[in-house]
Amino acid sequence: MSGHLYASVLGLVQRKPPIVRVAALSGRYAPHAGDVIVGIVTDVQGSFWLLDIGAARWAPLHMTGTPWKIDFGETGEHLRVGDSVVVAVEQIENTGRIGVTMIGEGLGKLEGGTLVTVSPAKIPRVIGKGGSMIATLTHATGCKIVVGQNGRIWVDGPLEGVDRVRASLELIELEGQRRGLTERVAELLASSGRGGPGPAHPPPPDADAGDEGGVPVDSESFPEQ
Repeated sequence: MSGHLYASVLGLVQRKPPIVRVAALSGRYAPHAGDVIVGIVTDVQGSFWLLDIGAARWAPLHMTGTPWKIDFGETGEHLRVGDSVVVAVEQIENTGRIGVTMIGEGLGKLEGGTLVTVSPAKIPRVIGKGGSMIATLTHATGCKIVVGQNGRIWVDGPLEGVDRVRASLELIELEGQRRGLTERVAELLASSGRGGPGPAHPPPPDADAGDEGGVPVDSESFPEQ
């Protein structure tokens, strides 16, 4: 063997020694245990809800996997079709069933706001090293932002701020593979920030170096449950 590794898909390298992964630049979200994701309720049953999480299969959220005390048949009183929730992937069963839970810090129902979708492969760049990109976006726009590792991003705040976050996410989607991304996003926010909460702060040194994400969700960004 030559000692080289070759990926079967075009994507971004994610190094977490001793593991090296390649996140595909396109395609469906591939869930992993521990992921924090944003799901959309697509069906309500007597004891569970079906969630669209952007994967090949929907994920059932059982009523016992929520912080609520629910009797059988009362699920529709808590979540309805179209509601958005933040859940964690607990396990992937051999059958392919995706187990999720809403019990945990920062998990729960999202109220209001807007959902923006990007490629799951770009989520590490949306977060930035040490949360640098999210810090830039929240400071410049005054918005609350929740990032799911399945590529769904919840944004809540003034309409002008939401539009600026959306424009920044579009830039990240297009240029997420290039270095210096945080600086370009900061320039975009500053140029469109007239009347906003203030210019974007300078990114920390080497903000883009090794952007492989961190904690996928800032729990302080969630609305009160």
